[in-house]
Amino acid sequence: MIHILSNQETREILSKLKEQFGIKEIPGKLIKIGKEKIYLFNGDFSEEQIENLEKITFIEKTGVYIGAIFLPTDEIRLSIEGTQIFKDQITKNIFEINNEQLENWMFGRELNIKTGLRGIIAIKHQDDFLGCGKASENKIGNFIPKSRRLRSKAV
Repeated sequence: MIHILSNQETREILSKLKEQFGIKEIPGKLIKIGKEKIYLFNGDFSEEQIENLEKITFIEKTGVYIGAIFLPTDEIRLSIEGTQIFKDQITKNIFEINNEQLENWMFGRELNIKTGLRGIIAIKHQDDFLGCGKASENKIGNFIPKSRRLRSKAV
């Protein structure tokens, strides 16, 4: 079941996004599916139209998946699309990777590196954002879904 976030709930998510990444504006309506998945919708349907549509048909998702609430810390983990949508607003908790790290990242590997950062961080390579990772003392955990990772070529 989809839940269109109220203005108060949207402000709470925006507050977390601002604290974590410096994001100041959400360009559309936020929709929550399940306990943690957040979607961004900026189409022409009103909230009432979406709710009415859901009454007559199954809606698996609405909008673009932009991230999830990362439990138990309540941090927001932006998806690849989420970091790209907000790329002009992200000013905090960014870790820029080099070409060698890029290849490892896109294969879904964690990066064994000290960043000086902790928690959920945005991963960037040159001008491109590549989603988020979880930074700890000596590594960055990778959240790229298995279906989106690069696969090594068979020789």
